[in-house]
Amino acid sequence: MRYTEDETGLLNNFAVEPKMYEAEPPSGNEKRNYIILGSVAASLVVGLFAIAASVS
Repeated sequence: MRYTEDETGLLNNFAVEPKMYEAEPPSGNEKRNYIILGSVAASLVVGLFAIAASVS
């Protein structure tokens, strides 16, 4: 376990640091999926606003 001890005998515990890694850029297929899901979400929001406007 990683810890330090000061001159009075108190211990300071430190968390174990996770391994670092570089994120990979999205592939063409992932980009296409993001566009499709974004357009579905946007159309759902627009549809809900249209329903709320027509009901009120």
